[in-house]
Amino acid sequence: MRETASPLFALPCGADFPAELVRGLRARLAGSPPEAMARVQLFLNTERMRRRVQEIFVAEGASFLPKLRVLTDLSPEAARLGIPQPVRPLRRRLELTQLITRLLDAQPDLAPRAALFDLADSLANLVDEMQGEDVPPERIAALDVSNHSAHWTRTQSFLNIVTQFFDAEAAPDPQARLRRTVEALALHWDQSLPQDPVIIAGSTGSRGTTLRFMQLVAALPQGALVLPGFDFDMPDHVWSGMGDALTAEDHPQFRYRRLMDLLGKTPADVQRWTDATGPAPDRNRLISLALRPAPVTDQWITEGPLLPHLGPATEGLTLIEADSPRDEALAVALVLREAAEAGTRCALITPDRGLTRQVEAALDRWGIRPDDSAGKPLALSAPGRLLRHVGALMGRKLTSEALLTLLKHPLVASGGERGPHLLLTRELELKLRRNGPPFPDALWLREWAGARKEEAALPWAEWMIAALAGLEQAVILPLADHLARHLRVTEELARGPWGSDTGELWLEAAGIEAQRVVCELATDAEAAGRLALHDYRNLFDAVLNRGEVRQDVQTHPLIMVWGTLEARVQGADLVILGGLNDGIWPKLPAPDPWLNRRMRKDAGLSLPERQIGLSAHDFQQAIGAARVVLSRARRDAEAETVPSRWLNRLTNLLGGLPDQGGDQALTQMRGRGQVWLDLAHRLETPEVELPLSPRPAPRPPVAHRPRELALTRISTLIRDPYAIYARYILRLFRLEPLHRSPDARLRGSVLHKILETFVGQRRPEDRPSARRLLMSTAEAVLAQEVPWPAARALWLARLERAADFFLDHDGMEGGIPVSLEEKGRIRLETLDFSLFGTPDRIDALPDGRLHILDYKTGTPPSEKQQELFDKQLLLAACMAERGGFRQLGPAEVAKITYIGLGSSPKIVSTPMTAEATGKAWEDLHKLISRYMVAETGYTARRAMFETQFPGDYDHLSRFGEWEMTDRAQPQDVGHDA
Repeated sequence: MRETASPLFALPCGADFPAELVRGLRARLAGSPPEAMARVQLFLNTERMRRRVQEIFVAEGASFLPKLRVLTDLSPEAARLGIPQPVRPLRRRLELTQLITRLLDAQPDLAPRAALFDLADSLANLVDEMQGEDVPPERIAALDVSNHSAHWTRTQSFLNIVTQFFDAEAAPDPQARLRRTVEALALHWDQSLPQDPVIIAGSTGSRGTTLRFMQLVAALPQGALVLPGFDFDMPDHVWSGMGDALTAEDHPQFRYRRLMDLLGKTPADVQRWTDATGPAPDRNRLISLALRPAPVTDQWITEGPLLPHLGPATEGLTLIEADSPRDEALAVALVLREAAEAGTRCALITPDRGLTRQVEAALDRWGIRPDDSAGKPLALSAPGRLLRHVGALMGRKLTSEALLTLLKHPLVASGGERGPHLLLTRELELKLRRNGPPFPDALWLREWAGARKEEAALPWAEWMIAALAGLEQAVILPLADHLARHLRVTEELARGPWGSDTGELWLEAAGIEAQRVVCELATDAEAAGRLALHDYRNLFDAVLNRGEVRQDVQTHPLIMVWGTLEARVQGADLVILGGLNDGIWPKLPAPDPWLNRRMRKDAGLSLPERQIGLSAHDFQQAIGAARVVLSRARRDAEAETVPSRWLNRLTNLLGGLPDQGGDQALTQMRGRGQVWLDLAHRLETPEVELPLSPRPAPRPPVAHRPRELALTRISTLIRDPYAIYARYILRLFRLEPLHRSPDARLRGSVLHKILETFVGQRRPEDRPSARRLLMSTAEAVLAQEVPWPAARALWLARLERAADFFLDHDGMEGGIPVSLEEKGRIRLETLDFSLFGTPDRIDALPDGRLHILDYKTGTPPSEKQQELFDKQLLLAACMAERGGFRQLGPAEVAKITYIGLGSSPKIVSTPMTAEATGKAWEDLHKLISRYMVAETGYTARRAMFETQFPGDYDHLSRFGEWEMTDRAQPQDVGHDA
């Protein structure tokens, strides 16, 4: 079948490789008997390529098919030659996990424990690569690391542990089995050469074992290699300059140079498989020059002017440079939409899964579902999320947020009637948000359920308690036991209180894939040994993240989303290369924790730039399509981005060739891209711009306005009347966040309780005893009220610093506490209004007058602030003088005092006079009477202390659409409006 002495054939960039492969094969067998095709063995680089080639053969009519094989699957030959079955990849990684666990125990500075499975995975990949490149452990051990840091010396000695996996008696890894098979096949073919054609197509020979097999096939009389994306435009002097991997590994054609060296061939020996030139041969020549190896890019100066006018080469190129990833995704979605409407086969090619998800979300608004080759990460599916939620709870105290996250999951209680479950979950959430504990336990859940009227509440709570029982215990167990406990809890939650099976947990494509992953983990669990719980959690998440789910849904037949490898598999009329930023395409090489760049070179392993070179080859193939859109975002969520090195080279080359129309071609490329960005902007811009909301000042009917307020709410009425309107007229209550934290509000209430308890228990005693009593009281209250150990320790330390300040000033006036946290009330008879409140403390002084005190965890208000806004104690004095506290009767107030016990303790005392209390009482009447008339509105943020101070009702008043300097616009609301 081979017409020339050279076994090397190739197709240019941009050609539909599978279609041209089939066309060339049929042309070479034209005139042969029909069964001649059946004798051909055709090895393809991927399973996807094999399916595409088969589809093309079938579409051309009934005929014999060649033996279609995947290049990396030589299982029939291995079985025939007696090569044992390989070790499952997961099992090998679990075995390495045990070894690395001991390493981290001995050298904790090597890596964080969270990276345990990632280290095992990277080490397994290193072993796989060593076996594929035929690099024995002895070669690693023999490397000279005298000039390297101690880290690499320790790593080199640790790598001795992988020696056992290279023994001839050991069960081989997949790559070791493949290499053994290839070597055994070489011996077999030496004795009995295949007489039928053997072809390897679609591979670049980037792996050592694959390269070895390609050598064997090339040496066969009927053997041939068909290379994808070969650069026929690259001059010989460039080929000859790519001998050093350190400088040329990242070039898209470097692997072909290495293959030709092994076969003793030159670029002139590479024949065209068919007469296909690709849709854009002029562009291929331009891209070939742009992607020259970095040391020889000076050839742009000499060879660039030899290019023809660049208008025809770039007329099919569009460059989208968006301001943000969202703009890029929307512009790409619009390109795909137009292609769908025009009936154009279009593919988005990108390694950026974030971009593809945004594009698919944008296409969903038009009902377009693209055919996504990558599927959905298993960890983001419903079963994956539930498994991760349960795993995150293992060994940790149950929080309100975590509990409700579980209960609200769509798979929880899916084994039976879900209505009562959702109803009780809602009621539990309201309870937890209003006044529930941050860490609900079994006792609290039973008390809550027992107080409910629903009959199902108590059984529901008991199911919840039983399902989560013992989950917070952090124990060291075998992996199998950890996994069994994990699955027991997950399946019990999915079953629900009234179900009889595991609900919908293991159903649908995601459930089936999740069950396959956990079953595989259970099968090989004994290889991992005993693990601490935190190591198990990290390992399980890492295993789950490796899974993918492909949903069987109806997709648009013309719109595809491909990874970079699929670019060579299928052809498209319009190709979009998205996410062209450095770090995305190409993806930066991951740090290698085992071997640095020089060590890899000396050992005969590929350099980190290998992946960049493979990505460059995928880029060079894809940009050869008939019509191509290049897109990138100038900045991401964090900072400005750097254009992909290939895009950067292309634009720099075009900009430097004005005589060939390069600068004009680049301007036109950007102009065509700007059209799509303008459309995206128009799509996001509303046709009718809605006016901004004005600063509100609602005026409800007087009959519905509050007839009583607390002392602390008077300052709110002065500073933010709208909050009074929302809280007391609309009856909108602030709900606590699910993620409870030790905030300032809790710190203040805890401090009040500590001091109230201390003052109530204190007896005449010496200073050291009083201090011990204060601190012991603080410890007891903190232990009861603050379930966060770190917050307890911090707040106790703060109080320790402020304790002497408090004791120095406590009772220095000779006062005796006569009221602690006791409520008072007084009525403003002329206004039909009541004022009530509970001062922290009231002392009776020796002269019979009163001293009113208030404790603050922050900075006390100044005298000016008390006079104008913070009138809490001033009005408390007015109440006391007018008999507002029944147990005290009318009494003169000598002074009011704020005691600040924050980081800088401070006391602000104000002497009281009849004039001061009289004015405050009169001002209160004026304030309340003003809001008792219909013309007065409750203005939002009327006189805030700080403009950035957050309010509980800012979202309701639409603060942000208006500013503090805007005039309020009163509006009548309610039935009387």
